[in-house]
Amino acid sequence: MITMYEIIEKTKHGAELSAEEINWFVAGYVSGSIPDYQASAWLMAVCFSSLSDKETTDLTMAMAHSGDMMKPDLDKFCADKHSTGGVGDKTTLITAPIAASCGIYVPKMSGRGLGHTGGTIDKLESIPGFNTSLSYSGFMSCVKNVGFAVAGQTGSLVPADKKLYALRNATATVDSIPLICSSIMSKKLATGADGIVLDVKVGDGAFMKTEEDAERLARAMVSVGNLAGRKCSAVLTDMDQPLGMAVGNSLEVIEAIEALKGNAPADLRKVSLTLAAEMLRLADKGSFEECFAMAENALTSGKALETLRRMISAQGGDPNVTEDYSLFGKASHKLEVFSDKDGFINKISCEETGMISLKLGAGRKSKEASIDPTAGIIFDKKVGGFVHKGERLGTLYTSTECELNGLGEEFRSIFRIEPSLSADDKKIIKKVGISRTTY
Repeated sequence: MITMYEIIEKTKHGAELSAEEINWFVAGYVSGSIPDYQASAWLMAVCFSSLSDKETTDLTMAMAHSGDMMKPDLDKFCADKHSTGGVGDKTTLITAPIAASCGIYVPKMSGRGLGHTGGTIDKLESIPGFNTSLSYSGFMSCVKNVGFAVAGQTGSLVPADKKLYALRNATATVDSIPLICSSIMSKKLATGADGIVLDVKVGDGAFMKTEEDAERLARAMVSVGNLAGRKCSAVLTDMDQPLGMAVGNSLEVIEAIEALKGNAPADLRKVSLTLAAEMLRLADKGSFEECFAMAENALTSGKALETLRRMISAQGGDPNVTEDYSLFGKASHKLEVFSDKDGFINKISCEETGMISLKLGAGRKSKEASIDPTAGIIFDKKVGGFVHKGERLGTLYTSTECELNGLGEEFRSIFRIEPSLSADDKKIIKKVGISRTTY
């Protein structure tokens, strides 16, 4: 007979749990027969003793099967992309239409943001009329007709993760690679994608602060995906400064649209094309280099932008937002912030940027909080650039009541400006198996 006491004891001492024991735990916790205090004790044991690759895979599969499993009835390769989160990360809005316009399906279940920036759903809901609450049939119809769709995750998808994540958040057990891996991959596997590309952020503004930890997580997730019978790859991308020039929901959608028009900042363009190319590579569209060229052509030809317009229309939104940005609405307050010295920008604190965007109203402090879709930041300068005293660093936008002048001073302080340039050019580190390419 399996008992929770024995499971906790085994994990505490580093003994491997069987698939049967892990399935029993997940089923019991979802049903309520295992109390929070025992589940918390096991989670803490995992944090101290970790889990083997087999245990992590078994946990992921048990969580994935704790609710509905999507089985897309699609006649083409189905790919998904997941980012571990970062400030200014709007890559889904660029990679999905690129990949879809190159002949694969991208059915994407996304979430809302909690913390300093909004999630993909929050960003898309800044488009007038856009509907993210699709029925399964409506969701799949959009995928088949357009090539991709983005909808909110249903409550019946991976209920084990919903319960366990809430418990981890309350018990300081979030920072465990096996638990992070099982949380992410259970949702990806439940959505039924044939191939999964993982964008693992690393740096000041990411959950994984070091390349070593990011690589450990990337390898764990790829391993789980492969063991579950899915094609899977991971890309490590820099999050030591915000991605692109825009932070905030409607501002990021506008930047994504501009990117699809060929006007993306260099870092955003490179990351987006790399992720799209990986999705195509998993679909056997060619080598990485061939797929990158294919993705680049979809971008420069306008095919990807047209695919985005069709998706917006199919989900009830106004596709005219791609040409008329005033349809997003306008922030009622803005503040331009200027440099108080000459020098090279050696660092922009990504984490502090996120906190300022939260104070402006671009994120939410609780699940129940509302988001100001017009709030956010537009940067004028990035790491590696030179700024003159009196030159604009960026502009803050909000329609909420907040102390803008104080936030302006806070924003100025996130820039480390020095007489000489010491910052390295940041990079994408592409990892497929054990190979590595640095751009």
